[in-house]
Amino acid sequence: MAVAAIGQQDWPEDWPELLPLLLKLISDQNNGNGVRGALRCLALLSDDLDDTCVPKLVPELFPSLYKIISSPHLYENSLRAKALGIVHSCISMLGSMSGVYKRDTSSLMSSMLDPLIEQFSLILNSPVQSQNPDDWSMQMEVLKCLLQLVQNFPRLPEAKISAILPSLWHTFVSSFKIYHLSSIQGSEVLDSVDYDSDGSERSLESFEIQLFELWTTIVGNSRLAKVIGGNMKELAYYTIAFQQITEEQVQSWSRDANQYVADEDDVTYSCRVSGSLLLEEIVTAYEDYGINSILEASKMRFHESQESKQAGSADWWRLHEASLFALGSLSEQLCEAQDSGFAKYNVRDLLEQMLTDIMVTGVHQYPFLHSRAFSIVAKFSSVISKEVSEQYLSYAARAIASDVPPPVKVGACRALAQLLPECNQDLIQPNVMGILSSLVDLLRQASDETLHLVLETLQSAIKSGGEQSTLIEPIISPIILDVWAQHIADPFISIDAVEVLEAIKNAPGCLQPLVSRILPTIGSILGKPKIQSDGLVAGSLDLLTMVLKNAPTVVVKAVFDTCFVSTVQIVLESEDHGEMQNATECLAAFISGGRQELLVWSGEQGRTLKMLLDAASRLLDPALESSVSLFVGSFVLQLILQMPSHLSPYIPDLIAAIVRRMQTSSIAGLKSSLIVIIARLVHLSVPNVDQFINLLLSIPAQGYDNSLVYIMSVWSQLQGEIQGAYQIKVTTTALALLISTRHPELSKIEVQGHLIKTSTGITTRSKALVAPDQWTKIPLPAKIFSLLADTLAEIQEQIGGGSDDECEEDSDWEEVQNGNTSIADDIMYSASVPSNANPSVEHLNAMAKVFDEDEDDSYDDDLTKNDPVNEVKLADFLTNIFTNLWENDRPLFDCLCQGLSDSQRSAVEKVLRM
Repeated sequence: MAVAAIGQQDWPEDWPELLPLLLKLISDQNNGNGVRGALRCLALLSDDLDDTCVPKLVPELFPSLYKIISSPHLYENSLRAKALGIVHSCISMLGSMSGVYKRDTSSLMSSMLDPLIEQFSLILNSPVQSQNPDDWSMQMEVLKCLLQLVQNFPRLPEAKISAILPSLWHTFVSSFKIYHLSSIQGSEVLDSVDYDSDGSERSLESFEIQLFELWTTIVGNSRLAKVIGGNMKELAYYTIAFQQITEEQVQSWSRDANQYVADEDDVTYSCRVSGSLLLEEIVTAYEDYGINSILEASKMRFHESQESKQAGSADWWRLHEASLFALGSLSEQLCEAQDSGFAKYNVRDLLEQMLTDIMVTGVHQYPFLHSRAFSIVAKFSSVISKEVSEQYLSYAARAIASDVPPPVKVGACRALAQLLPECNQDLIQPNVMGILSSLVDLLRQASDETLHLVLETLQSAIKSGGEQSTLIEPIISPIILDVWAQHIADPFISIDAVEVLEAIKNAPGCLQPLVSRILPTIGSILGKPKIQSDGLVAGSLDLLTMVLKNAPTVVVKAVFDTCFVSTVQIVLESEDHGEMQNATECLAAFISGGRQELLVWSGEQGRTLKMLLDAASRLLDPALESSVSLFVGSFVLQLILQMPSHLSPYIPDLIAAIVRRMQTSSIAGLKSSLIVIIARLVHLSVPNVDQFINLLLSIPAQGYDNSLVYIMSVWSQLQGEIQGAYQIKVTTTALALLISTRHPELSKIEVQGHLIKTSTGITTRSKALVAPDQWTKIPLPAKIFSLLADTLAEIQEQIGGGSDDECEEDSDWEEVQNGNTSIADDIMYSASVPSNANPSVEHLNAMAKVFDEDEDDSYDDDLTKNDPVNEVKLADFLTNIFTNLWENDRPLFDCLCQGLSDSQRSAVEKVLRM
């Protein structure tokens, strides 16, 4: 280690004789300690090889390493394994070099490959005979080497890998026998865990995981996939066997159900997970054939489990559970296969047979099998029959109320969470009170790991409870509020609790009692925010926002009377970022729910509006940290939408504050949200958009001629980064309204155009500092025109209406396209009609649907869904803007078109020809 530490610094420049010395030691068969020391030294050095050392090292080193690897009669296995480890490091470095030094690395690999493959085959042909790491340490190193070869040299001759596949398969099969005996059945236990010289754990499971990683990589290589394609069923067959629950897992999960939940949810390092990754890769690589192979393998393993059961085996259930686990890991792909009508073995029939058989087995004897069945029913609820779903729903309802093992209750919760929203209400109503009561009992016993699952299930049960939820609200609400308060510092649990309370709020007859229960406590917390524990004030504001959302006016008024003044005070006085952000969202919800009536609730004329404007002023303070103001856009937007006439006198001051806040903000998201406010003010000024432009011209902006110049400079840069259907629609249509005015001041403003390429090669950080990006400057109308054309092109692209040239360029990707050809045909028809024809209503509606209506459920902010701007169909709007400009100011239109790219121009011409 001392020599290696010095060598890492000095070799090869300052210590050229080191390598010859080490090679001489390795070659001296009579000096075992010298061989071992030299190999250890080289192993440490090989971890730090670079692209200058490897080409010199490999030709000299490889013959010596090969001699050790290929001479089992002269060298013990530990030395041969160490030599293989050095080969692995060399292959890894050659692989990382292959992109730049393709010819050199290929030449070096070719010289090594033939003798290596021969030795790899010989080593893998030795069966794995025990779980002792010394028995399979060489096979482990070979697997690592092969993985690097397949990953880094995907174009290796197929014959090379094909030659080693029989040996690899032999290792896979022989190691399973030992893994089954020692791990699954637990009949062999090592005295202690073994570690290698680097401190890494050496276990049989780690060996199997390495095998799975190699198989997954081979299957994912399109060239090699052809070689092993005929053996997919066998590969899946053994993979499922490896996915059986081990005896150690049975003991661990039986002692602690929370560990079971944690291991199921957090993709753990295990054969079960690695096997699932391999099965997913098989489906990805082989599609229908891969699905069919896995289904056949699952069916075979299921029948084997039944035969074992009849023969009296106590472990029969493990194969049954593993078959279900394997199918469950592919639930998304298998559900699609079932929906498409594909699969030689019907997915539904196979699953239902496996699930029905479980129902007649003892739940106390086979808890993990029953738990897996519940999980499978949840994952395949869209596939299995209504009858089987209802059987398991009833069974799950009984299970959570019965004295069954904890893992079964975990599975029952998973099934209920999925099935309750989908089930026949007539079936569930008689049982819903029992389900809710049982879940409340479970909630009292749950730990952090299981709490999320129980809360999720409780949410589904409440949503399915209908009128009966009212009866249990007095029992459930206090418990959920207690969970929420106890876990206020845990965002995941507290959010789950708020979602359950929201389900209670939305249940018939529960809103008023829930609000009456929440308000006194929340009011006292917000009234004295400085003495509360960490997170309680921010969490209370989050809870309050949930209560206000879509609440009737009478509830908003009750919350206002108790909490409004406190919420404003928090915005004005708090220094806590979370509190201020949540208070800002809460104020937006107050305005959305109370609208103009909010202004008279305090009784004192103008008091409420002044408080709201004071809050806006604090949030727009340019000295405030940007992250604190993140949600001010939503708040001010509600002021504009709900109180436009009252806000009108303050708009100049508001714009000035927005400009100052934008100029000191370093967060693009905050700037974008403030641009949305300006865009909404543009809409508010219709039909006098010219006057709004004049207003911006009169408001100063530091470092710019006026606010119009600054705002449009930022807006034109950030428009492409604005997210959310509503936000994109508001800003895009506002830009169209601005350009439609043809205001003379717009053409005087120059904004960022196109990036100028200043140098070739990779732009490093130092290069960027010396020569930062440079952009062309173009007139604002040209920039707006191109942004609108971009949006139009995006709409057309979404409905498959790209140009013929683009279609030709994308022909390589035709195999993965599944677009709606009828819409594409509609576009082509529209493009071919005479240019003087009116736009096709059907065509515009199709475009509108793609860009607008499909987005209806994805607003970033529910508070804006009632804004009339949402009724605008963007495709129609842009078409009219371009058409009107073309008809009424042809010289300007032609001038602006000159700056468009080919795709932008094509998009505009398409709508003009309709």
